[in-house]
Amino acid sequence: VSTATVSAVINDSAYVSPELRARVLAAVRDLSYAPSLAARNLKRGRSQLIALVVADLANPFFSRVVWAAEAAVAAWGYSLLIFNSDEKPEVERRILARVRTLSCDGVILVPVGDSTEHLQNDPDGKPIPTVLFGRTVAGDRSDTVTIDNISAGRQATEYLLDLGHTRLGTVTGPLHVTTGRGRLDGMLAAMRSRGLTLESRYIRSGEFREDAAYSVARSLLEQPARPTALYVASGLMALGVMRAVADLGLRCPGDISIASTDTIPGIGGLRPRLTRTEHPLVDMTNEAVRLLVDQIRR
Repeated sequence: VSTATVSAVINDSAYVSPELRARVLAAVRDLSYAPSLAARNLKRGRSQLIALVVADLANPFFSRVVWAAEAAVAAWGYSLLIFNSDEKPEVERRILARVRTLSCDGVILVPVGDSTEHLQNDPDGKPIPTVLFGRTVAGDRSDTVTIDNISAGRQATEYLLDLGHTRLGTVTGPLHVTTGRGRLDGMLAAMRSRGLTLESRYIRSGEFREDAAYSVARSLLEQPARPTALYVASGLMALGVMRAVADLGLRCPGDISIASTDTIPGIGGLRPRLTRTEHPLVDMTNEAVRLLVDQIRR
């Protein structure tokens, strides 16, 4: 029996006489044969693999993105490969080189550097279908799913200003990353609109991590004339800031008010409650996957 006949029977792609079909199926049962999905995808020129490269897998924000992405890619018939760049551009470059060797059909990337040149082409010189998530890169033309970070920073700051605060401080993310820079720019815009300025001594930037936020928040709040309100650029950083507030014996909101951008699992259970603007994370992830699949199937 030829391989073409076996393929026709297994895939039901051509007519095979009932007698011959029965013989092939009997042999398949005897040999416990199962079709190779990898070989089938290779023949199609696709791996059915999508890579997701997050900036910090230890951050609950990105863990939730992974959770949502796994469900979304499965609904489109793909499998997900998960990578963590740990907020390091050199690690991101190595990961994306690995993504190319694995022949992934596309990549959803949370960029950590200021360039995406290292992901533009696969070994055949063809552009790799790419969607940027959560952050943008200047000059990059990839599809991007993110929030308006300037607006997020502005809204949170306006909330604090509406409470009557005029001496504000901030704990924001790395300023080379658009989430950190954009949210700070939004805060500055809100204060300018009220005729206020943000003093440089009240600005702290650092990694989007709880311990980093704790350290810089302490240095900010231990000043003689500390700010009366803080805008914090992420939910995980807000946990560190609130821990610093408690360790310094301050009351929130009695001694200091805090507002933040984005959310992480469990943050809604904090007491006192944390005022925050939130990302529609699941919707954003679903849209990123949809955009990527659309690129892949063009």
